[in-house]
Amino acid sequence: MTKWNGKSKGTVLGYRIFIFSIKTFGVKTAYFILRFVTYYYYLFARKNREGILNFYKQALGFNNKEAKKIARKNFYIFGQTLVDRHAFLLDKAKHISYSFDNEQALIDIKDKNKGAVLLSGHIGNWETAGNLLKDRISNKINALMLDAEYQKIKQFIDNSTGGSKFNVIAIKNDLSHIIKIKNALSNNEFIAIHADRTTEGIKNIEIDFFGIPTKFPYGPFLIASKFKVPVVFVFAVKGNENHYSLNCTNPTVGKSPEEIAKKYVVELERMVRKYPEQWFNYYNYFEQ
Repeated sequence: MTKWNGKSKGTVLGYRIFIFSIKTFGVKTAYFILRFVTYYYYLFARKNREGILNFYKQALGFNNKEAKKIARKNFYIFGQTLVDRHAFLLDKAKHISYSFDNEQALIDIKDKNKGAVLLSGHIGNWETAGNLLKDRISNKINALMLDAEYQKIKQFIDNSTGGSKFNVIAIKNDLSHIIKIKNALSNNEFIAIHADRTTEGIKNIEIDFFGIPTKFPYGPFLIASKFKVPVVFVFAVKGNENHYSLNCTNPTVGKSPEEIAKKYVVELERMVRKYPEQWFNYYNYFEQ
C-alpha cells in the first residue's frame, strides 16, 4: 500500500466557498455547486483519480468504463459528505435523517459503564457519524486522529463552524496520546479510530484485502487489544442525499491485535463491496 501522507486535501478557498454557500443559500445549493466542483477535480486531480480507478480495477474487477463511471459518482458523493459534515456543525443539517443497525450493541456497552474502541475507515462519513453517536449514544466520544492536517484549513473550519462536536485526541510523537486514551477508557468513554490507512514510519500488519496482500496500521488493533475493552466496527454510509445508514458489529473482547485486524478487514471488505462509490482513499492503495 502506498503510504498516506497524513494530510487532508483541499484549499481554504474551497472550504470557504462551501461554508459560505451552506450559510447563505442552504445545503441544496451547495450540492448543486458540487456537481461542477467535483467534476473539475475528477478531470484535473490526476493522482487522486488514477488512485481510485486502480482500486476499482484491482479490488473489484471493474473494467475501465465501469471504473470511470463509479469514480465520477465517488467524487460527487465525497463532496456531499463534506457539505453534510459542515452543515451538521453549522446546525444546518435538519434535512439529514439516519437509521442505525445494531445500535443496541453500543447502548449495552454504555449502560454497563464500559469504555470501548470503535474502529472505522475511510468509507462513508465517519465524522458525521461520530457527531450523531454523540447526540444519540454518548457524549463521551474521542476521535484519535493524526495531527497533520494543513493548519490553515483546520483553523478556518474551527473558526467557521466551532469545530467537531466530539473530543479529538491528536497522535503525537511523544506518545502522550496513549495516556489520554488510557484515561478516556478508564472513564468509560469511547475511542474512535480509523484503521485503514498506514503512514511512513509506523508498524504495519499485512492481511489479504480483496485477495491482495495489503498493509494496515498495527497501532489501532494493538490499542483495541491492549486495553481489553469491547471493540466494535462502526461505519456510516450515505443512502440518498438526505439519509445516512449507521451500522456496527457486535463487540469483540479479549482478542489479539492480529485477530481483531482480520475481523476488521473482513468487515471493511464487506462494506466496500456494498458501497464501492463511498471508498474515499485517493491513492494507490495496493502499491508496495
